[in-house]
Amino acid sequence: MALTKKPLPAPGGVREMIAIALPMIVSYGCDTVMMFCDRLLLSKLGPDMMNAAVGGGIAAFMMASFGFGLFGYGTALVAQYFGAGEKSLCPRVTTQSLIAALLLYPLVLACRPFVHVLFRKLGVPESQLEAQIVFFDVMTYGSLLVFIRQSFAAFFSGIGRTGMVMAASLAAMAVNVAVSFVLIYGKFGMPALGIRGAALGAVSGSFAAIVILAVVYWGKELRAEFDTARSFVFDAAVFRKLLRFGSPSGAEMLFTLLAANGFVIAFQSLGPAVATASSILMNWDMTAYIPLMGMEVGVTSLVGRYMGARQPEIAHRATMSGLKVGFVYAFVLFLVFGLCAGPMVGMFRPHGESAVFAEAYPLAVTMLRMVSIYMFSIVLVIVFVGALRGAGDTLWAMTYHISLHWLAAATIFFGTRFFGFSALQAWSIVIGLYMTFSGLAWLRYREGKWKTIRVIG
Repeated sequence: MALTKKPLPAPGGVREMIAIALPMIVSYGCDTVMMFCDRLLLSKLGPDMMNAAVGGGIAAFMMASFGFGLFGYGTALVAQYFGAGEKSLCPRVTTQSLIAALLLYPLVLACRPFVHVLFRKLGVPESQLEAQIVFFDVMTYGSLLVFIRQSFAAFFSGIGRTGMVMAASLAAMAVNVAVSFVLIYGKFGMPALGIRGAALGAVSGSFAAIVILAVVYWGKELRAEFDTARSFVFDAAVFRKLLRFGSPSGAEMLFTLLAANGFVIAFQSLGPAVATASSILMNWDMTAYIPLMGMEVGVTSLVGRYMGARQPEIAHRATMSGLKVGFVYAFVLFLVFGLCAGPMVGMFRPHGESAVFAEAYPLAVTMLRMVSIYMFSIVLVIVFVGALRGAGDTLWAMTYHISLHWLAAATIFFGTRFFGFSALQAWSIVIGLYMTFSGLAWLRYREGKWKTIRVIG
């Protein structure tokens, strides 16, 4: 009996999208689990430690965000070269990212003292201030590892081998959680480092991921297919493309995180109960949102590949496939956040009685249920912006995201400080902004200018 070959996925179809995006969703999900577990472990030491990890973590990611966005754009650039059949140029993108990372790192460290001042000026409670500075400092010193990991991950996602990124992320998660548990509580004879141990766990996880990705990158298979062994040279043309199209993505990430850091601090300045409720909200909101960044990488990769191959109609099909997969994810989250908000907040209950947590609990439950309302809008934003970025429309994507997040930050900051908004009222307006802006992303995509952009030729 003759064996029939299994048919290949239709180009740009749902099966191909799942094959590319699902490992990236899992990969970003691993990063979410790492952050979530660290904060859950710290919450047992009291609300201040958890709040310090949220504020310090967002600030540290803000410091690394320009590089994260810049090197993340390597996915689209690698995908375009891969789609155009220019495989030898794919690892050149990674090399230019690594060179840029070494140049950017000293600038990141030079800005560290200014963030310390920002914490104090914006009213971070004294009970969590020093712990927040400790967490922020360790994570900032480890930002070079974030840049290197992102550079390698962009190569693998750009050529469609996202399973490799997922494997590295799973290893990073395991190392992070294990090291954090040991160092936070002082297990197996190690000193109890508290919040410093959580930060060291995160840095250890990044290092483990880099080792795995680098070994495969310079392994025999990729050396033969992509000539990675001879790719470590400065290429001015590729470097310029990375800066030209990647810098808007980096600026977008930086100013978006500045806004996010601003409204976290604004919430935390409203008192311990609101600070605790907002920290729990941000933990779960990021748990839901960050895996969607994996979906965005999948859309960017496929759209970039087919735009590099001069097939915009298949790039459009890939975008629609991304929407279908994303809406399934959003529906699941709609049910989970709507039905399970109480137990989800209860997971962060500290050991022993806590008047602060008791006051924060009902507020956190209500705010968490409100998250389920706008998840479908978030999917629209993620998919359409990911498609535009893959095609090279990065300047518009930057302007769009910065405008959205700064409007949200201004709403919380000025609304709560000058107009008497409660935390719930401010959060309601922010959700309304996200729902409105999702329509703008759809209009930009529907306009079709992205089909005419040429990134590599």
